[in-house]
Amino acid sequence: MTTNRIVKEIKKKKSFLCIGLDVDLNKIPQHLLKEEDPIFAFNKAIIDATHHLCVAYKPNTAFYEAYGIKGWRALEKTINYLNDKYPEIYTIADAKRGDIGNTSTMYAKAFFEDLGFDSVTVAPYMGKDSVEPFLAFKDKHTILLALTSNQGAFDFQTNPEISGVDGLELYKKVLETSKSWQNSENLMYVVGATKAEFLADIRKIIPASFLLVPGVGAQGGNLQDVCKYGMNSSVGLLINSSRGIIYASQDEDFAQAAAAKAEELQVQMAAVLTKKS
Repeated sequence: MTTNRIVKEIKKKKSFLCIGLDVDLNKIPQHLLKEEDPIFAFNKAIIDATHHLCVAYKPNTAFYEAYGIKGWRALEKTINYLNDKYPEIYTIADAKRGDIGNTSTMYAKAFFEDLGFDSVTVAPYMGKDSVEPFLAFKDKHTILLALTSNQGAFDFQTNPEISGVDGLELYKKVLETSKSWQNSENLMYVVGATKAEFLADIRKIIPASFLLVPGVGAQGGNLQDVCKYGMNSSVGLLINSSRGIIYASQDEDFAQAAAAKAEELQVQMAAVLTKKS
């Protein structure tokens, strides 16, 4: 999917919401455990109830890999359902892959060609030859981990003690360096919502790129701050919320409860977009 199509959907739905499909069988409504495929049954219900309120879905692959082949089949059924019934929705495989050469090519084939995702998250630590194989795929995006929302991000990403002679923190080096990689126009970046105060500096380095911003909701990120510092002329944001939406209820009304939570964010986003225009 091209960036232009994403922007078109954002304008149409007045939303830049991404919903994380991180399915834990210990947290889903217990009546679904009677289903043949409870993971897919849960995802399908959430998707059908919320698709008009969001522009993207992001399954974290760990939540599927943990259940072995059954989990992987549920992931495959989920992405096939999205691509068949809601092809306008942008899909993100939150896999955080990254390895050298042919290995990265195979990871890319797995998510882009076999499963049919629009994008995949990738770790940048091994450098350009671990990322460029992902970038070679036409109309697919590689979402690079830049500044994450976890506490451990301060160990390396923003630690001034490991800055180079130029004084740039590691996350800024990642942003600057990645712009020189082949097909870098296919890059997006992960920036945690709990790091909203860093967004002004980030936008000086990558003013036009889309940012995937997790951490709004259960992790404490603030939507208004993210928009204030991170929004660009084409919006340039995909704000992710996972637990705060999909686990809004453990009763039989779980899908409706999820839709209500998603709508709360969508209404706030619509207000931001109206004010921006």
